[in-house]
Amino acid sequence: MDTTCPTVKSLIVLDSEGRRIAVKYFAPEWGTVSSQANYEKSVFAKTSRTNARGEAEIIMFDDYLVVYKCLGDLMFYVTGSLNENELILYSVLQAFYEATSTLLRQQVDKKTVLENLDLLLLVMDEIVDGGLILETDPQTVASRVSMRGADGEVPITEQTFSQAFASAKEHLARSLLK
Repeated sequence: MDTTCPTVKSLIVLDSEGRRIAVKYFAPEWGTVSSQANYEKSVFAKTSRTNARGEAEIIMFDDYLVVYKCLGDLMFYVTGSLNENELILYSVLQAFYEATSTLLRQQVDKKTVLENLDLLLLVMDEIVDGGLILETDPQTVASRVSMRGADGEVPITEQTFSQAFASAKEHLARSLLK
């Protein structure tokens, strides 16, 4: 992997008791579920007593840089190597949280996230792929996950026949009223 390109080692969402909600690991250090669980348990133990409510915190932990934010009953974590830029990891965390928040209509709690776990996993996939950061704009991520264009419309290739027909009818009516 190119060392000049910023990378992420993991994206993690844990509940208020340290249990896994959703994770994506991109580093060989955590190749087994038990090593992942041990890391999650130890990073939660280190960060659960801090006051990261509202603003993100940055810590060095086990030779990694961890940026995290606690919101309600969820903890969002982004892990990178020690030589990674903290601001880039912070922007990944912000995009991760804000895109999730937008898609869940500002109701970011354990119950809502579990009901919409597919959206959370798609947000993770849109932001980071194989450890490489793809996108840090939360609105772009949210629109891609919800399959809407920048103008809020569903692309024609993603529409059902009835949606396409209704859209065409609306465009025709608008053009006639001009």
